[in-house]
Amino acid sequence: MDIAKANGIELAWESFGHTNGEVVLLIAGLGTQMIRWTAPFCAHLVALGYRVVRFDNRDAGYSTHLDAYPAVNFGALAAALGAGERPEVPYTLYDMAADAIGLMDALGIAQAHIVGRSMGGMIAQIMASEHASRVLSLTSIMSSTGNPALPQSAPDAMAMMVQPMPDPSSDRAGFLSRSSAFARRIAGSGYPFDEEAHRALASEELSRAYDPAGTGRQIAAVGVTGDRRARLSAVTVPTLVIHGNDDPLFLPDCGRDTAASIPEAELLLINGMGHDLPASVWHQIAGKIDSVARRAVHA
Repeated sequence: MDIAKANGIELAWESFGHTNGEVVLLIAGLGTQMIRWTAPFCAHLVALGYRVVRFDNRDAGYSTHLDAYPAVNFGALAAALGAGERPEVPYTLYDMAADAIGLMDALGIAQAHIVGRSMGGMIAQIMASEHASRVLSLTSIMSSTGNPALPQSAPDAMAMMVQPMPDPSSDRAGFLSRSSAFARRIAGSGYPFDEEAHRALASEELSRAYDPAGTGRQIAAVGVTGDRRARLSAVTVPTLVIHGNDDPLFLPDCGRDTAASIPEAELLLINGMGHDLPASVWHQIAGKIDSVARRAVHA
């Protein structure tokens, strides 16, 4: 792992594969770290000839945590958004997209194939709409456009996501148990849930960083960024949208809406997949990323 200065902060990053390969930049989701893009998944892309770069978003992992900001008041945030106001927040997803561009600058990467999951998919979409010359292809996984008319998350899954977690410093076992229960709920019904693998990954994330306030700032960034469909209509790079038809957080209509908002986007709905990337689909997803990347036009 290395640290790069980008967009006024520090970003932790890691690279796999040959440095002369075309770059696939992987963007993590809300409150998670780059290791959610597991080394075995990255290896599938490396085997296809790519250099794979993963990184911790701001307020996650070993990247800069913006601790100087006060904790987000979610009640006030929700009230302001419900009233059609745009509250002041530490940053937006546009800033996080600028972070990724800054990382590319720091690493001397002129263009890359951008792949994001969940919140990372939103950041990837913004990169394609606002930094088009830097993006070769776009893959948006289990994400959404910010369209307010889309169906809401399953109430029980949302309740599990927002309820306070046990403090891992005093109740690590309780934290991991609750984390596993939530991961199982959102994983979908079509693939076996690997609790042992999830617990190992969650434990590794805890050893790297634990910052619920940082996750709150990321939630605020998602909330204020709003509907991006108008900007997405101008995206011209080859685009792939991947979504599970059993996703309880971003329902399948969110994937359909993303694909419909981007000209000529390809939609891949995976039966039984939830808000998760089970190991048994890694080969398929890597192959589809490769397929859309091969349609890219280089500047």
